[in-house]
Amino acid sequence: MTEAAPATDERRDALVARLGTELGDALVVSHVDAGRDAWVRVATEAWEEAGRVARDALGLRYFGFLSAIDWMPSPFGRSLDAAVDLEPEPTSKDVEPMEQGVTGGGTRFQVFARLQSVTEHLGLTLKVDVPDDTTTVATWTRLFGGANWHERETFEMFGISFEGHPSLRKLYLPGDFEGHPLRKDFPLLSRIVKPWPGIVDVEGMPGVADDEGGE
Repeated sequence: MTEAAPATDERRDALVARLGTELGDALVVSHVDAGRDAWVRVATEAWEEAGRVARDALGLRYFGFLSAIDWMPSPFGRSLDAAVDLEPEPTSKDVEPMEQGVTGGGTRFQVFARLQSVTEHLGLTLKVDVPDDTTTVATWTRLFGGANWHERETFEMFGISFEGHPSLRKLYLPGDFEGHPLRKDFPLLSRIVKPWPGIVDVEGMPGVADDEGGE
């Protein structure tokens, strides 16, 4: 029998309340899923300060990861990766509106990071809107050494810059590569030619006839 979720979560509520006390209006919105997790979205100009407060005042000293989300619906549609993709495409060609996840948002891109307490089973996901005109937010490398690699990957894959990063350069792609592969408007031609990893062709072992059942 599945246990019912608790109605309240005093520890996570207190964590978010403390962050709000420290940041004031820079804490834009928060969401606590009782017994499960907590999310906050902070003002763009307070991104670095939010990380510092979470580390020093809230005791969330373990940096888990940092990445980004592109909320723009793909102009290429879906790529036959699941059963839902086999449904007929809508006849309307209207552009789908962006629908941000938990705590909402006001821009196409968001950066998010996960911090955790090393002594308590308690963590927090922090999110921030990335300005559409600059696609730049402050670096967290001055707070967490591990943010260096994550911000470089986000820069390369999404084209988001991190002001103050000591060496914002590519990790994976050739230096002259153009574009950012995790943006929704980047054409993944290999998936257009042959969908992956959903619908694939499976070849039999050499020398085994299909009608012989492997004999």
